[in-house]
Amino acid sequence: MSEEKAEKQRMLSGVQLRKMAVSGSFAVDENTGNRMIEALEGVIETLTTRWAAIQRLQDSPRLSTTATAQWVSSRMVGTAVDERGLLTQLQHAKAEFPAYVEAIRIAKRNYKQREQDNHDLIKRTGRTE
Repeated sequence: MSEEKAEKQRMLSGVQLRKMAVSGSFAVDENTGNRMIEALEGVIETLTTRWAAIQRLQDSPRLSTTATAQWVSSRMVGTAVDERGLLTQLQHAKAEFPAYVEAIRIAKRNYKQREQDNHDLIKRTGRTE
């Protein structure tokens, strides 16, 4: 398996994280979840605010007309927009982060429900403090 394929398999998509949250296999406490959401929403806001400037990465930089300069210019654009390029990765992040936020919100509810279930179980067994 190529290194690139292995890397893709290690990445967790927003859809996968949401499925984990819905199934109950992902839970997070309120405080941690809030901090995660705050961080993700900050990144989303930054990407949205600066998206026009970020998109310029797909434009060839203005260099001289020499063959070397033209090669460098096309190489710069290629590395920004190829499969592993910065612009490509930022586009993926911009698309995935809202799903992460939703999954974390579900995971917070999971955690709260587990806490309540554990509390109820302890109470029923007569081991309350």
